[in-house]
Amino acid sequence: MAIPTFLKPRMLLAAGAALALSGCFGVPDVLKRGDGGEKVSSRPARPSSSDAPSFNSSSARQCAVDLQQAGVRFTPLPDQQHGGGCSSIDSVKLLDIGTPVSGLGPMTCPLARNFAAWAQHAVRPAARKFFGSEVVKIETFGTYSCRNIYGGRSGRLSQHAYSNAVDVAGFVLADGRRIMLKSGWNGDRSSQDFLRALHKSACRRFGTVLGPEYNAAHHDHFHFDMSGNGYCR
Repeated sequence: MAIPTFLKPRMLLAAGAALALSGCFGVPDVLKRGDGGEKVSSRPARPSSSDAPSFNSSSARQCAVDLQQAGVRFTPLPDQQHGGGCSSIDSVKLLDIGTPVSGLGPMTCPLARNFAAWAQHAVRPAARKFFGSEVVKIETFGTYSCRNIYGGRSGRLSQHAYSNAVDVAGFVLADGRRIMLKSGWNGDRSSQDFLRALHKSACRRFGTVLGPEYNAAHHDHFHFDMSGNGYCR
């Protein structure tokens, strides 16, 4: 059916208004070509139960940028409240820091950033200096654990309960040697010098550093976390 001439201007105005309103309530994502030729969305994906949300704080978002600029591969993790006061907030899963690492779970982004930098700028050079070999693996006892401070009488939660701590147990060299805290801290001279150099360098990167000389609970590992203000034992 033909549209009367006098109605056409009104219909054009209505259509224009509808398009303007659609801009207020959202429009389809625009796809563009990525560097590899794949189609990527120009808008960030909306968070869901399976998608990692944006970090809450500006400092955490800057931390993610720092990791990217350092060439570290990681996955942001959804915020979680685990119960009992334990949580994982603004945390990541490290995928590749240039050296394989065992046992890593959720880590707060600042902890992950400093750990990756420590591995690159302290662990690898120290292995070359003291052993003439490359580190091919860093072994840890893990990160997140909903528990209190070991040996503490206050009943306070450990920084592990906030995904804000990592325990380093030892290192595997390219020639097959394993330099472990349990046997190496008071072992041969090269192992002692290597581990003490790493302890000293960690004290410049983490808020709290605890080693075998702190107490019996730490006889076999370094504890690093981002709390405190340069507490080094």
